[in-house]
Amino acid sequence: MTPEPFLALVAVLAPAILSPGPAIIAATQMALAQGREKALPYGLGLAFGASLWCLFALLGMAAVFKLYPPLFYAAKIGGGIYLLYMAVGLWRGARAPLPEAAKRRFGSGFTGGVILNLSNPKPALFYSAVILSIFPDPQGGKLLAAIYATALATELSLYAAVTLAMSTNVMRKRYFAAKFWIDTIAAIAMAGLAAMLILNL
Repeated sequence: MTPEPFLALVAVLAPAILSPGPAIIAATQMALAQGREKALPYGLGLAFGASLWCLFALLGMAAVFKLYPPLFYAAKIGGGIYLLYMAVGLWRGARAPLPEAAKRRFGSGFTGGVILNLSNPKPALFYSAVILSIFPDPQGGKLLAAIYATALATELSLYAAVTLAMSTNVMRKRYFAAKFWIDTIAAIAMAGLAAMLILNL
């Protein structure tokens, strides 16, 4: 197959990934507050978690949600509750001092990123719609693997770029000067996203 459909997939995914949402808010805040060593694995976890929705869409998860709407709503409510939990944590920690950058490890930060992006089922439907619009008949193991590899590479590249850019010393110093307001606004935004997810506004 020609590369044009895959380039189109990247062109559609990039603005969707970078648009304001719980994952980008969380990645940015993590990079600013805790530095590159903690933020990069967290961002990679976000990317991997988001790519799993692509995989689920390819394997028919979106069809399952459409056939069983209560399952979709249960996943949305669960995801919204998790986002509210994160928002409360941000709100409570807004006045706390800036934490030191985490030691080099690839542990809970990665897992936390995966969990956050798996807490929102909407990407399954998004990926399903995008894939079907660009690849009208996505069949065959090689094509499905190529679609998933493209999505995963796009997610990894963009989340890594965001966390690396936002965790520089200059950006962290600026964040420290306005930490209370940045964390408070991020908490309000994340709570609003949680409400939208739960209430389907």
